[in-house]
Amino acid sequence: MTTAAQPVFGTDTLRRGVEADTPEILKSLYADDAELRVVDHVSGPSHPKVLHGKDEIAAMLDDVYSRDMTHALEACVVQGDHAAYCESCRYADGMRVLSESMLTLRDGKITGQVLIQAWDE
Repeated sequence: MTTAAQPVFGTDTLRRGVEADTPEILKSLYADDAELRVVDHVSGPSHPKVLHGKDEIAAMLDDVYSRDMTHALEACVVQGDHAAYCESCRYADGMRVLSESMLTLRDGKITGQVLIQAWDE
C-alpha cells in the first residue's frame, strides 16, 4: 500500500494553500507540535493569542476559510529554516485584512509562527 506524499513548505505550496478556497493545503504544512502566536488589536504583543498544536491551528484555519473572503500571497522569503510572508485578504463587503508572518521550519513543516494582522474597521 502506498501513501500520498504530504506537501512540504515552499513558496509555491504556500501560495497554493493561501489562495485556495479551503485550508487543507495550509493545514498540511504544520507540524503536529506547531505553535502559532497571533498579535493584533485584540491580542497585543504582551498577551498574544497562542494556539498549540496542529489541531488548534487547523480549527482557526477552518474558521477563517469558512468566511466569504479572498486571500492572496503578496510576498514570501525562505532562508534556511525560516520564512516570512505577507498575505492580503478581502471580504465580500470590501473590508481588507493584511497579515505578516515569520515562520520557523523543521523537515519541511511549520513548527512556529508569529502572525501580526490588521484590518479595516
